[in-house]
Amino acid sequence: MKKLAETCEAIAGTTKKLQKIALVADYLKSVEVNEAAVAAVFLSGRPFPVWEETTLQVGGRLLWRVVAELAGKDESALSEAYRKLGDLGAVAGEVLPARSEPGLSVIEVESAFRQIAAARGSIAKTSGVRDLLEKMTPREAKYIVKIMTGDLRIGLKESLVEEAIAKAYAATLAEVQRANMLLGDIGQTLHLAAASKLAEAQMRMFHPLGFMLASPVESTEEGLSYFAEAAVEDKYDGIRAQAHISEGEVKLFSRTRDEITESFPELPNALAGLPQAVILDGEIVAWDYALGQARPFSVLQQRLGRKKVSDKMLHETPVAFLAFDILYANGELVIDRPLHERARILDDLLNLPRLDHKPPGHGRGEAQSAFHFDAQISAATTTADKLIRAPVFRATSPDELEKLFAAAQERGNEGLMLKDLNSPYTPGKRGKSWLKMKRELATLDVVVTAVEFGHGKRIGVLSDYTFAVRNGDRLENIGKAYSGLTDAEIAEMTKWFLDHTIEDRGFLRVVEPKIVLEVAFNNMMLSDRHESGYALRFPRIVRLRPDKSPEDADTIGRAKEIYALQTKS
Repeated sequence: MKKLAETCEAIAGTTKKLQKIALVADYLKSVEVNEAAVAAVFLSGRPFPVWEETTLQVGGRLLWRVVAELAGKDESALSEAYRKLGDLGAVAGEVLPARSEPGLSVIEVESAFRQIAAARGSIAKTSGVRDLLEKMTPREAKYIVKIMTGDLRIGLKESLVEEAIAKAYAATLAEVQRANMLLGDIGQTLHLAAASKLAEAQMRMFHPLGFMLASPVESTEEGLSYFAEAAVEDKYDGIRAQAHISEGEVKLFSRTRDEITESFPELPNALAGLPQAVILDGEIVAWDYALGQARPFSVLQQRLGRKKVSDKMLHETPVAFLAFDILYANGELVIDRPLHERARILDDLLNLPRLDHKPPGHGRGEAQSAFHFDAQISAATTTADKLIRAPVFRATSPDELEKLFAAAQERGNEGLMLKDLNSPYTPGKRGKSWLKMKRELATLDVVVTAVEFGHGKRIGVLSDYTFAVRNGDRLENIGKAYSGLTDAEIAEMTKWFLDHTIEDRGFLRVVEPKIVLEVAFNNMMLSDRHESGYALRFPRIVRLRPDKSPEDADTIGRAKEIYALQTKS
């Protein structure tokens, strides 16, 4: 572990991408293959390969207590170090006592991680973490804690580790990327690269692939500037999900690649009957079966994160899986095929009438923009009725897009997705082949009540703002945001907040409630996390409002109005 920690320090010490890759490649070649494979996983910022369901289940608070205990430091001393360094791993490297002997090997650290993951209960996990860290030098402990928290913060992404593997073992980057995508295990990918057997990598079902991402556009004109003719879908306000189906087994994965099957127990039954092994990309939404449309995200929120879903909730909050793409079918990945081909495969799989998926230049057939949405839903619903083919329209002009956008919002959806019919599916990448067009639900003028120190390039500045609305004479928190202000504005506000701190809690400060912000958001949800009883989804700071006093901020009544309006839509 000593050599890996030294390599991480060197990687953190340079901003040059090629130098980072070279440092990783040199390290991988300098150690035995089994160690290099484990180290590749660690260098990707995680304790275990992506495909595994194993997790440490060790929270930041537990790590904080163990580091404080081993360092013999009180809360204030540790908080001071955290404010300066902005990272618990870096804090461990600074405050833990020096050791003359190196700690465990990389293989031994992985074994310790697995023992911690298998431990049950806080006491057993705390003991496992303490036993591991007390055997390590401060520098080794620094990177062990970083790996445990899932963020190395040394400017190294998994994509750079892939490049390093290609460099170390004389493979092409495309070969490494493909194998890692199929396997979900960069360590196993390294083994294949070292043996010159990357071509032997096989698709591993029930390992979530990366999701193709969309770029935002501001207008209908911009939306059609990237391709002449767009496949157009409603942008649903649910949760993105990938469904893996094989031999009657079904697993659902979120965009963060976490398994979420147990939160939606009715969906596996609807998906299990498909005639072949497939991977579908889609959206899980709360669904109104009487109206044939999605319900607000605030309704779906009641289903999220639950390990047990009552019969009452299944009845009152039914969900549907809206499939809009297919990644694997007929025994092969189809992500390299253009969207119009993948769409036909999806339609055939679901035994649906073929929609107009011809690419530009091949004739349009019956224009989908003329289809009524209800008719599309009826034609695109399987017999299981909880698996729905997301309706697809076509548009070639800004005017057509504007009409589709207005119709989508009337149905209570966020906006539109615009997709290039000739585009392949690119996992984990955001480009201009998929575009998203939406408009804010509303904005609120809010008062900042607490601030936190940021991470990464925002170490040392107060950049995370908790804010509130007025309820009579009281302020009640309703959300938290960290994006929207410029670096100069954050620096200016940091000075103000430091001078107007009411309570210093280390990395968090309660401040005088005098700063007013305008925040935008996509949705409002019921929440017991904040005193207001509401929470904002995807809040973003629009601007500082120095022209307004806290008395001018919006009220809880305004929040209730927005929530009621959204629920009716």
